[in-house]
Amino acid sequence: MALNKKFWQGKNVLVTGGAGFIGSEIVRQLQAVPDIRITILDKMTYAADLQRISGFGQIELPPRISVEQVALEDAVAVQKVLERANPDYILHSAAESHVDRSIEGPSSFLESNVVGTFNLLQAALQFWEGKGKDPSFRLLHISTDEVYGSLGEEGVFSEQSPYDPRSPYAATKAASDHLVRAWHHTYEMPVLLTNCGNNYGYWQFPEKLIPLMILKSLKGEALPLYGSGKQIREWIHVSDHVRGLLAVLEKGQIGDTYLIGSGDELENRSVVEKICELMDRFCPEQGPHDRLITHVVDRPGHDKRYALDAKKIRRETSWRPKVSFEDGLLATVKWYLEQQKWWQGLEKRGYAGARLGVRGSAFKDGRELPGS
Repeated sequence: MALNKKFWQGKNVLVTGGAGFIGSEIVRQLQAVPDIRITILDKMTYAADLQRISGFGQIELPPRISVEQVALEDAVAVQKVLERANPDYILHSAAESHVDRSIEGPSSFLESNVVGTFNLLQAALQFWEGKGKDPSFRLLHISTDEVYGSLGEEGVFSEQSPYDPRSPYAATKAASDHLVRAWHHTYEMPVLLTNCGNNYGYWQFPEKLIPLMILKSLKGEALPLYGSGKQIREWIHVSDHVRGLLAVLEKGQIGDTYLIGSGDELENRSVVEKICELMDRFCPEQGPHDRLITHVVDRPGHDKRYALDAKKIRRETSWRPKVSFEDGLLATVKWYLEQQKWWQGLEKRGYAGARLGVRGSAFKDGRELPGS
C-alpha cells in the first residue's frame, strides 16, 4: 500500500519521539507529502538524534518541521505544544523501550510510558474537545508485542490475546495501551492502537541486538547471547513498520487495535549467526566471526517467543511488508559499516555498550549483553 498523500496533504501532524528510531522514520516518510507540517515532540534523551532527519552533520531541519524539546512528563508543557502544533493527527511513538534499562531503572519507564501517555491523552482530549470534537482527528498509539507475554512453541498473538507483560518495560507499555483504550471508551476520543515486533534498520541506537552485534563483531569483541540464544522474535524492518502505522491511521477503524507483523521469526542465535556470515563477507580478515559468540547468563524473566497474526491489518488496509529479513539485514550491516562516524559519536558521548539489568548475586558475568 502506497502512502495516500491526499489524506496527509496540508495537515498538521504531531510525532512524539520524532527524534527516535521509529519516530524519525515516521517523519522521513511523511516528508514525501506536499504541504504537510510536522511537529516533533521529543525529550531528547540519550537515544534521540535529529541527524536521523536532517542527515549526517546537519543541524537545520526543513522549514515545515519544527522541534519541541519537551518531556511528556511535563503536563503543562505538553498542553502548550498541542496548542502551537494544532495537530490533525498525533502519532505517539515516544517511549523508553530498552528492556534491560527497565530492569535496571523502572521508574523512568513508568514516568515516560505511563505518566507521559496520560499527560498526552489529557492534553489531546482538551485540544480535541476545544476544536468541537473534529471527527477527522486521530491519535495513534504505537506499542509492542511484549505486552502479551511469552508464547510457547506454537501459536501467535492476535488482537484478542490477553495481556501478560513480563518485564517492567512491557508492563508500562501495557498500562499505556489500557489508558488509551479507556480514553476512547470513556471520552470517545478517536484513537487507534498498534502492536509490533522487533524493529531493526538504519539509525537504531546500538543497545539493541542487531546493531550491538554488528559493532561488537567489527571490534572483535565477544558476541554475548542470553542463555541458550533460542529465544524467538519476529523481526520487521522499521520502514515496513512505519508504512503499517501510516496505513492504520489512514484506514483503520477508530478504537481498534492492529498487529503489525512480518512473519519473520528467528532465534536470537540465528540472527547473530547471520550477522557473523555477513561480517565474514565484508571483513574477512577478522573472521570467522562466529568464534566470538559467547553464551552468558540469561536475562531475568526473559520471554521465550513472540509471533504476530497480521491478517487484520492486511485485510483492512492492504498493507504488506516489502523488506525480507535477509535483504534488510544485509542493508543494515552495510549501513553500520559505512556510517561508523555516527555510532562512534555516540561512544564519544559516553555510550559504552555496558550490560544493564544485571540483578542479584546470581549474575556474575558483567560483560555487555544485547537487548531484546
